[in-house]
Amino acid sequence: MTPLADLLTGVARGEHVPADGGWHRVPQWRPDVEAVIALTGHAVLAVGDDVSDESLERLGVDGYGGACAPQVLTALAGRDGWIDSLDVLLAAHPPSARSAGDLVPRPDLAEHPRVQFARAIRTDVQVFGSVDPSCRDLVTISRGIAGLPELSFEIEPTRRGRTEARTLLRSALDVVAGTDMVLAASAPGNAASLRALLGAGFRPLGSVQLLRPARPSRDAQTEPQRSGGQHEKQRHGEQSE
Repeated sequence: MTPLADLLTGVARGEHVPADGGWHRVPQWRPDVEAVIALTGHAVLAVGDDVSDESLERLGVDGYGGACAPQVLTALAGRDGWIDSLDVLLAAHPPSARSAGDLVPRPDLAEHPRVQFARAIRTDVQVFGSVDPSCRDLVTISRGIAGLPELSFEIEPTRRGRTEARTLLRSALDVVAGTDMVLAASAPGNAASLRALLGAGFRPLGSVQLLRPARPSRDAQTEPQRSGGQHEKQRHGEQSE
C-alpha cells in the first residue's frame, strides 16, 4: 500500500490528521499523475521529486486552502499540462461478502467517454452495467487515487432524476465486496452525484485535484504561470439522479 493509501485509509477510519494549517508530501502512486489533496486544516501533495519544498513554500502552499490556489496548480502543471477539476473525495466500505448482485461485465461499453477518461488516469479499469444490453448505465472500477480501488459511474440521460444512481452505486459496492475501502470523486457542483454517493454510503474525506504535469525539464516554476495552457476540465461529470 502506498503512503497516501495508508493515510486516506486512516482518515476513512476516523484517524484525523492534525488540523495545523500545514502540509506534507508523499510519493506519487504513478509517475504521470500528481495530486493535491486537502483535508481538514492540512494538505497533502503527491508530486514529483523535481518539485522542491522551497518552491512549494514560495508558491504559498498551506493547509488552509493555499495548496489549491491557482498559482500552485498552474506552476505544478506547467504551460501545457492538464489540471482536473476540484473534486470532493469520498470513501465507502463495501460489504464483507458479495450477494448475487445486479451488475455484469460490459465490454461493449469500453469506448464510452466515462471509460476512456478512467483509462487515462487509472489502471486495471473494469466496466460493469446492467444485464440488459440495451441499458447503458455503467460503473467503472479501477486502481485510482493512491492506488486504491476507485469507482465512477454514469446514468443514461433519460433515466436520471429518480433513484437509479443510488441503486447502481450500491450494486457496484457489492462487486467489490470484501475490499476494505473504495474511493469516488465528484465535482462539488454536481449535487445529483453527491446525493447519490452519500445515499449509497460514501462519506467525504476532503478534496482532490489531479494533474498531469508538463513542466519544462520537470522543474516547478516559482512564479505563477500565465493562462493559456490546456487546463480545461477535459472530462465528463459524474451523472446520477
